[in-house]
Amino acid sequence: MAGADGLVQYSRPLSELRAADESRFGGKSAGLGELLGAGIPVPDGFALSTAAFSTFLVRAGLVPEIERRLASLRLEDLDSVGLACAEIAEAIGSASVPGAVEAEIAGGYAELARASGESAPPVAVRSSAIGEDSATDTFAGQQQTLLWVRGAEDVTRAVRDCWASLYSLTAVSYRARAARAGEAPAMGVAVQLMVDASVSGVMFTCNPVSGDPSIIAVNASWGLGEAVVGGEVTPDEYLLSKITREVVRTRIGAKLIEYVPAPAGGGTVRREVPDERREVPCLPEGALGALVDLARRVERHFGSHQDIEWAIARAGALPDTLSVLQSRPVTAIPERQRRPQPQSAISLVMSTFGAGRPPSIDA
Repeated sequence: MAGADGLVQYSRPLSELRAADESRFGGKSAGLGELLGAGIPVPDGFALSTAAFSTFLVRAGLVPEIERRLASLRLEDLDSVGLACAEIAEAIGSASVPGAVEAEIAGGYAELARASGESAPPVAVRSSAIGEDSATDTFAGQQQTLLWVRGAEDVTRAVRDCWASLYSLTAVSYRARAARAGEAPAMGVAVQLMVDASVSGVMFTCNPVSGDPSIIAVNASWGLGEAVVGGEVTPDEYLLSKITREVVRTRIGAKLIEYVPAPAGGGTVRREVPDERREVPCLPEGALGALVDLARRVERHFGSHQDIEWAIARAGALPDTLSVLQSRPVTAIPERQRRPQPQSAISLVMSTFGAGRPPSIDA
């Protein structure tokens, strides 16, 4: 991918990406671009291409070493796999990012600073591996996401951490078990302005347990989304009708911890939720209806059931404070049992006695 001057271009604004860019920027970045193109609220940002990652590996001379280590792995020997993955990650973490790639990261971050009005705005740096968010596979949680990163240098380090996470023990094992061991993995990275979330969570545009497509399932908790996504908290759970927006079922969880921005301004901290807030519903009035509307828009755009991460910012009013952080296809939907279709008297008789003449009903 070359720019107007013929030089390799390693990044693009998220708003310019579409589904066709998945093979160069990864599913997460391409999906965010699709959402922005559809007018769905997504934090502004830019994406690094897989070319940035491959250029980094080649310039650092890491390709032969990585290939050698991966070729000799035996999945049943977890200790040796873990050691190899740790050594690969260490080599990536200590290598220098090529100057051209670093310059594009700094340029993209500077654009976000101008757009936000802050000199060093906090951003989320998210891995966007090829095939990460496909309809058949999901690498969710296997690769790195770093929140509340400030400054171009720290963003560059966070990008390198995302690249290293492509060779985590779980990611390498998953690719091998999914018969992808012979494929060279590729990583894009998305960099987005942070949402200072008072509440965040996930929602499915179908019931993930029953497969009911008329239901939206919402999990929500205090603070940033790390606690919900990482399974560290018992969130509030809602089942909502996609048709009428009414609440079908509510279960309020004991939300014991939350993640918030670190006081020093970089990174996040985990803290206990005060007793008086733990079992109080965390979603403000009107939020459930806004989430249903947002879920319907996202599902309508992609034409399939979606697993959506969302956040509500601390300042302002709904729905303006509600944002989508990422969306991926739901990869495993239980088959719903088909209800028997009502039959007329004639069709019931025909199915019982076959296609020949039915018996006389006046006999």
